[in-house]
Parts: sequence; structure tokens; C-alpha cells
Amino acid sequence: MGETAKRAAIATLVVVGIVAAALALWKLKVVIALVFLGIIIAAAMRPGIDGLRRHGVPRGLGLLLHYIAIFGCLALLLWIAVPRALHQVEAALGTNGLPMKASDLEHAANHSHGIKHTILVAVQKRLEHLPRASSVLHRSVSIGLKAFEILIAIFFTFATAAYWIFERDRTVDFVASVLPRPRRKVMRDTWNLIDLKLGAFVRGECLLILLVGTVLSLLFLAIGLRYWILVGGFAGLVEIVPVIGPLAAGALAIAVGLTESWHTALYAGLCVLGVRLAEDYLIVPRVLGDAVGLSPLLVLVSVTSVGVLFGGFAVVLAVPIAAVLVTLVDVVVRDRDPAREDVPAVLFPAKEAES
Repeated sequence: MGETAKRAAIATLVVVGIVAAALALWKLKVVIALVFLGIIIAAAMRPGIDGLRRHGVPRGLGLLLHYIAIFGCLALLLWIAVPRALHQVEAALGTNGLPMKASDLEHAANHSHGIKHTILVAVQKRLEHLPRASSVLHRSVSIGLKAFEILIAIFFTFATAAYWIFERDRTVDFVASVLPRPRRKVMRDTWNLIDLKLGAFVRGECLLILLVGTVLSLLFLAIGLRYWILVGGFAGLVEIVPVIGPLAAGALAIAVGLTESWHTALYAGLCVLGVRLAEDYLIVPRVLGDAVGLSPLLVLVSVTSVGVLFGGFAVVLAVPIAAVLVTLVDVVVRDRDPAREDVPAVLFPAKEAES
């Protein structure tokens, strides 16, 4: 009886510990997601940093140069696109912006159509239910805190990426030290393969976002679509969400085109369809190749499942998470040798990335 009770107590403690750990991880899911995102960013930068190191550039300076390049490109894109986007937003509301008086707003809403009419009617309804001053102050504070949290999350992510550049090898050595000697090489090869896959995927996605956004914006400009840079920029940005993103981009382009004519909507839809076909059959095989080794069905299931379980933010991490799981299944269950797997190459030669 005593031995049975002891085993039951140990089993209960183990179950309680597993449940407590699961609950703790669930509470920390945002932090875990940010850490994983930082690891992905580090994987994308690592081949470039290692390449600079082979040419005598210290790893810290190489990391700094990469960050300068990343934020410099973002600043350049914002400098080019934001003024034109703001101009198109003002055009959507009218040349003189929103009316200042309630009577003028009602008159403008009754004599407008398309997107402008929708926006003016929405503003008019909101003005009829204006919150009190205390509520406005509370919302302003809440928005300020949310913006501060976003800035902290961005800083935390890039700081994690920077630390992971230096700490990854030590972490691999520590994990290898607790494994039996025959399994250490397989573990290292698997880790390197996952790192290469994630890095190739991120670099390829960044190229696709820039390419799709630029090409579609120019095509929308050529067919005379209003707000061409806004719609094209949105189409490029949602490339980060597989399957669902391109569908949303096509729906938005057609909807904006319908505010002008069915011809414009048809041309806009054909532009999105043409770019999508070129992306699937020409661009993706050459840019991304088989970077993550996932079928479209598995990508769709992964995006939907991660979105339902962890929310919209985690959709960005759906494909990397699925790539990690598929690689582990290939190595552990299917007994495939990670050292013999093809090394993904996006912007960097495969042999150079592998070395």
C-alpha cells in the first residue's frame, strides 16, 4: 500500500508539474513568440555576418552593419511611399479633406460615392456618438501604452536577434553535452538545417514583399487605379501571410476598382492574378525554391491553426513553426540524415551558407 501511494503521489506531482508548465508557457506565449521571431531574424542575418567575418570584419560590427542596412531600407521605403500614400488618402477624402461642420459633412456624404461616401458616412455616425472627455482621455492613454508596448516588443525582438548571433553556438554545445555522443552530430546537423531553412525563408519573403508591392503598384498606376500605391503596398505587405494574404490583396484591388468601373476592377483583378501566377511558377521556385519544404495544403492548415490558437500576430510565425516541426519529423521519425538535405540558398550560395 505504501509503495502504491508513493507512486501515485509521484505520478500526481508529475501531472501537476506538466499542467503548471503548460499554463506558464501559455501565459508567456507572447514572449516566446518574440524570442522565436528574434531567432528567425538572426538566422536570416547569420550568413551575411559570417561572410563579413571571413573577410576580417568582427561579428559585432557585421551585426551593426546589417541593422543599419535594415533600418536604412525601411526609412528609404517610408520616405518614398509615405508622402504619396498620404496624398492618396487625402484624395480619397476630397481635395479639401474632411468637412469641418456637421452640416457640411452631411452634405458631402449625400453628394459623394464610392470609398469617399463610405468614409464620410462612417465619420458622421461616429460624430453622433462622441464619447465624453474622460473616455477620450482614457482611450488616448490606452493607445499610448499600446504604442509603447509595440516599441518595446520591437526592441526586445532585435535585441534577442543580436544576442542569438553570439549565443547560438554556445547553446548548441550545451544541448550536445547532455545528449549521448552518437546523437550529437545529428543534433548539430539538424539545428544547422533548421537555421538555414528559417534564414532562407525570411530573406525570400522580404524579397517577395518588395517585389510584389513594387510591381503591383506600377501595374495599378498603369491601369489608372485610384490609390494605386496604397493598394499595391497592402498587396506586398500581406505576402507575409501565405495563401490568405494574396486573396485579401486581390479582393481589395477589385473592390477599389469597382468604385470607378467594372473595367478597372477587371484589370486590377487580372494584374493580381498575373503577378500571383508569375510568383508561383517563376519567382518562388527561383527565389525561395524548397526553402521550407511545405506543401500549400500544409501551409494553409498551419496558418489557420496558428491563427485560431494564438491570434493574428502569430500567423506570421506559422510557416517557420511548421518548417521546424516538419524538419524534426523528417529526422526523428523518418530517420533522414540532415547532413544530406539540400541547403537552401537565398541571396547566399549554399556552400557558403553551410560552411
